[in-house]
Amino acid sequence: MSGIAHDLSRRLADRAEAACRHYLSNGRREGRYWLVGDIRNTPGRSLFVRLQASAKGPAGKWSDAATGEHGDLLHVIRGSLGLLDFADVAKEARTFLSLPHPDPEPSAPRRCVTPAPSGSVEAARRLFAMSQPLAGTLAETYLRRRGITLLHGAGNLRFHPRCYYKPDDGPTETWPAMIAAVTDLTGRITGVHRTWLAPDGSDKAPVDTPRKAMGDLLGSAVRIGVPGRVMAAGEGIETMLSLRQVLPNMAIAPALSASHLAANLFPPALRRLYIVRDNDPAGDAARDTLIERANGEGIDAICLSPALGDFNEDLQRLGCDALRTGVRVQLAPEDVARFMNLAP
Repeated sequence: MSGIAHDLSRRLADRAEAACRHYLSNGRREGRYWLVGDIRNTPGRSLFVRLQASAKGPAGKWSDAATGEHGDLLHVIRGSLGLLDFADVAKEARTFLSLPHPDPEPSAPRRCVTPAPSGSVEAARRLFAMSQPLAGTLAETYLRRRGITLLHGAGNLRFHPRCYYKPDDGPTETWPAMIAAVTDLTGRITGVHRTWLAPDGSDKAPVDTPRKAMGDLLGSAVRIGVPGRVMAAGEGIETMLSLRQVLPNMAIAPALSASHLAANLFPPALRRLYIVRDNDPAGDAARDTLIERANGEGIDAICLSPALGDFNEDLQRLGCDALRTGVRVQLAPEDVARFMNLAP
């Protein structure tokens, strides 16, 4: 560890609990530790950060029981914000610590960054890293306009204010966009999905193809929440987030298309899968394939069907109470009490 990194890490350790509350806000303190799902601020209890120095080690150190990863609070800043370069991590740490930022060295040579191939996994990772958290952005405005307000644990959703859009003909344009990280079962980013937005966030951008994905998508999904023995999988991000309005504690996995839904991979602990289908032939075929695959691995598969075209249409046109009622009768009885938000 460099001298700069060591100094910042030590200073962050002196404020370990404040750093955890800021960067791992979906966790909570238990005794001498801060517990959260993972370094990307997913709700859960797998990752624990030591808040006070003890015989077991210094403050600020963390370990993830699920993955075996470990590190310090600089790694927490990197992971929770999706930063790639140490310079960006150090800048964020100095801002949090209210430290002055060093003047740039005029003699330092400009570092040349090799462009990532268009549409590649590396290009997807760079785009996600350059995007900002969802809260307070036009992407949040867009989702709220569609009735989606419960966004806890949605660290895989971000916002980019000027995301490139290439029409089939004509020059490249820039539009604000919701950026969704597509990850494999280990949490590794394999691609991103872009939803270009109108300048005021009221709707999708007025372009020919306002949704596009890039990277390696097969078997991966936009994972929101920590899957356990029960989870839900479907196609669209807005569709699945709408379901989460009435099942706020259930992990979801939008696969982005019917073909990718059919190829969705199952977490090792999964025992019941709710398959959210859209009312179209492609959705029916994906459902049938996924049911067959799940049953072949000993997983109980249950289909959830909307009253209208999809669950976001149900949410917007029929309202949250009607959506809750329609979903409740389709759940396994034990999952109603466990996952459903029964508050009015």
